[in-house]
Amino acid sequence: MNWLLTALWLLPLIGALATVLHRYVALAAALGTLVIAILVAFQFDSGGAKFQLVTEHSWISAINAQYIVGIDGIALTLVLLTAALVPVLLLATYNEWDCKIYPALIVLTEAMVILSFIALDVLLFYVLFEAMLIPLYFLIGGPGAQRSYAAMKFLLYNLFGGLIMLAALVGVYSQAGTFDVRAIDLAGTSPDLLRALFAGFMFAFAVKAPLWPVHTWLPDAAVAAPPPAAVLMMAIVDKVGTFGMIRYCLTLFGDAANTFAPLIMTLAVISIVYGALVAIGQTDILRLIAYTSISHFGFIVLGIFAMSPQSQAGATLYMVNHGVSTAALFLVAAVLVRRTGRRTIPDFGGVAKVAPKLAGVFLIAGLATLALPGLAPFISEFLVLVGTYRTHPLPAIAATAALVLSAIYILWLYQRVFGGPPTGPEVKDLHLREVAFLAPLIAALVVLGVYPKPALDVITPAVPQHSAEASTPR
Repeated sequence: MNWLLTALWLLPLIGALATVLHRYVALAAALGTLVIAILVAFQFDSGGAKFQLVTEHSWISAINAQYIVGIDGIALTLVLLTAALVPVLLLATYNEWDCKIYPALIVLTEAMVILSFIALDVLLFYVLFEAMLIPLYFLIGGPGAQRSYAAMKFLLYNLFGGLIMLAALVGVYSQAGTFDVRAIDLAGTSPDLLRALFAGFMFAFAVKAPLWPVHTWLPDAAVAAPPPAAVLMMAIVDKVGTFGMIRYCLTLFGDAANTFAPLIMTLAVISIVYGALVAIGQTDILRLIAYTSISHFGFIVLGIFAMSPQSQAGATLYMVNHGVSTAALFLVAAVLVRRTGRRTIPDFGGVAKVAPKLAGVFLIAGLATLALPGLAPFISEFLVLVGTYRTHPLPAIAATAALVLSAIYILWLYQRVFGGPPTGPEVKDLHLREVAFLAPLIAALVVLGVYPKPALDVITPAVPQHSAEASTPR
């Protein structure tokens, strides 16, 4: 069944090319990819080898680069997230489907993201890491100065990060003589060079994630892009950055990761607090949600570099839960914005009285964002904080205190927009098509919140082995 992993990315790629025949080919390809992802999940043995369903073929023999794909528990959960969210996003793009290029770019991005998750050749990963910027650039860009500026800023930030990573990748190859992540051994590398190589990879992933202070492209891009494209970027593509931190920064560079961990955790805590504080001050609904993502990515990075099994398992589960909750919150907010042509908070009031279903979905998604117990993000955030406290109490305490801020920005937003008497423009309630793409997201938030065990059973054996050797509490 080794063909399954190749089919995972090849089907959406073919779908992107075939969308020229009919725009609904993209949706059919995305649904087919979801079916294949489910088959991969059934084939995966959480108690088996670390990388499974491995396929290897020669690619560039002169430098020993290969097409190698394989899947572990971390990659599997992110592949399932990607495969499940893309059909939802395609159903949510009804305003853009008169242009065939739009759904084609979405499934093309899906193909690249999935292949980046399953690639076991670092050069192949790098090529995809950079190539996925092109369809995203066109998804973000469009008519108007704001969209052009946001698309260019997104591209320049991420290209610069990618160039730094390329220099580090050359250094890794010069030391190891291979791009196969399973065979790379940097044990004999000088400590200074090892730290420099780690910093090159980490910088690129911090930009992609994004982590403060290289985060400023995200709010502009999220607001300028059409909502489904913004969700694709925040809920799926940005996970390539945090995935890279686990797959490459922790597993390839060993002691260098431990050396930089205190600094990175400090930046993560700043991201958590900064993102929440700036979100509280926003008047634009979509920009507010974009800043909440910066705060949540801080939790993910904190869990990764706390170096405990609980924190890293929680960080991986947080990637999945953040993807679902952000998709639900941003898409329902986008429905409200499309209904009225407005997105400034003071323009609204009393929406719950005229659109109760819309208000209900927004409330559930918002409560998930602030990690209410019983909804998906709670258990992942709890694992991150507990695991971090075991090894680094001070960052855990600071991050826990910042949770109050998330309650402020979500509940205040809901109160101003949905509470009180109707004062803003007329708002129609959700119709059937909108319920169709929002209902699976709400169901996933509840199911993952009540019973996260299947996901954790797959994730936990895949966390980096040295995580169990985390430093003692300070």
